[in-house]
Amino acid sequence: MPKLEEWPTFSGEGEYNHIEFMRSIDMLQEDFHLPDEIMVRKINCLFTKTAEKWYYKMELDDVKHDWSWCRSEVITKWANNSWRFNIENDFETAIFNSEKDEPLTCFFKQKGRSSALHPDMSDTMINMKILRKCGGELEHAIKCRCVEPFSTEDYINAMEDIITRTRMGKTLTKTPMEYKMIPKISREERKPERPVLKGHKCGSTSHLGNTCTKKTKVNEVQVIEEV
Repeated sequence: MPKLEEWPTFSGEGEYNHIEFMRSIDMLQEDFHLPDEIMVRKINCLFTKTAEKWYYKMELDDVKHDWSWCRSEVITKWANNSWRFNIENDFETAIFNSEKDEPLTCFFKQKGRSSALHPDMSDTMINMKILRKCGGELEHAIKCRCVEPFSTEDYINAMEDIITRTRMGKTLTKTPMEYKMIPKISREERKPERPVLKGHKCGSTSHLGNTCTKKTKVNEVQVIEEV
């Protein structure tokens, strides 16, 4: 059996911290064949922060509970509809930006969210869901590089290579505030300047050549008097 400091802890403050905690405890109990008596003695040392306060309130009834009961209460407390809504919203609104996000970190964050919501979903389906979040040229480029069903390593390697070689996944250099500072051009200013019409016989702008009363001879030569 591992030492206490090697056991996972549960703070109750992560996005899907309770899912990881319960999976780890289940694996420890199964791998080391731990009875409920040992599990209960360990559990009270594994809760921290918000979860620790919650667990102490649960113990006020002085009733000894097994791990199955504690597991059920953790699900009731943290895996509720509000939590599901927040995780789904975070997954859908997350947009990958290669200038700020690391492909590896971003991928596993999205994979953790999807796995917490759909624990029975295969890795291939989760990878496809995350790939669709890339969108556009980046999604198409990754699909061309990877052969379905592609693994997590294939996805990350292809994504890192494409981002390094191209500008896919990168945003525009200007910030929204900089775009707001660009002066707007009115409709009148956008209109092209119209040419000034002049009479071709006298050069006046008040009338055209066909109505000109001061007709100039075509071959008229101006003589400049010499001083």
